[in-house]
Amino acid sequence: MPAFPVSGLRSVDLTVPDLDRAVGFYTATWGLDLSAREGGSAWLRATGDDDHVLALHAGARPALRSVTFRAADEAALRRMVAAAEAEGATVLAPPAPLAEPGGGLGATLRAPGGAALRLVAGDERRAPSPAVADRPERLAHVNLNCRDVDAVRRFFEGPLGFVLSDRSKLMAFERSSADHHIIVLADAPVDGLNHVAFLLPGLEGVMRASGRLVDAGHPIAWGPGRHGPGDNVFTYFLDPFGIVVEHTAEVLQVDDDYRVRGPEEWVWPPGRTDQWGIAPAKTEAVKAAQLAIGYVP
Repeated sequence: MPAFPVSGLRSVDLTVPDLDRAVGFYTATWGLDLSAREGGSAWLRATGDDDHVLALHAGARPALRSVTFRAADEAALRRMVAAAEAEGATVLAPPAPLAEPGGGLGATLRAPGGAALRLVAGDERRAPSPAVADRPERLAHVNLNCRDVDAVRRFFEGPLGFVLSDRSKLMAFERSSADHHIIVLADAPVDGLNHVAFLLPGLEGVMRASGRLVDAGHPIAWGPGRHGPGDNVFTYFLDPFGIVVEHTAEVLQVDDDYRVRGPEEWVWPPGRTDQWGIAPAKTEAVKAAQLAIGYVP
């Protein structure tokens, strides 16, 4: 495997119009634990060693505030910032210590299309909790809507050093580790958040977590099924504010020998939306939700 400058996807920051309700949903229902809360913000952890995988901030409307990647080290972080700036990217925050849970050295870049991407190195790691089948271990991927997928691809594959794993008709799957993808770029009429996916230990956990969501009054928005690119199993839900979130597992592990496949190879028979052929077609409401969440300016 190449020495990627980004070692993985750490966390996402969302704004929500009701912080108490959001914390309640993402802990009691979704399966995270509260790590810290201060003022109008809360940080939630999964069972893995990340200090947190989700940060929630009180705001007027639901939006994606930022996506945080862990750099391989401080030197890699500084190289990525310099390379991005040399290519004309906006540096929203130069490398500096982060005054937030987890700490570390952080920098923030504005990607084409408007997403705020944070890079962090040297942040605190926690001792992992015992794995629980129906509780997330970490983030799996973030899917971003892009009016210009090629421009966003050039940004991820250039200064950030990502590699394309597969390209379907509507989506580019990007990796920076053995995971088939940690970022998905969707060809869309708007820029914004499509969905956030959380990794569970396996298929059994995805199904049990889905049952917990259904019991709590949150019907499955799409799935269960098994994706094509990435080969991961999935169920999609809407959180209380219309943000699309996914439970997933069994993400394909790849290396340098993996052959990138294009749109002509990622084709399903008419009416099918997943490998198994059991996931129903997305409803118009789900499709609308996947286009409704923008970025914090």
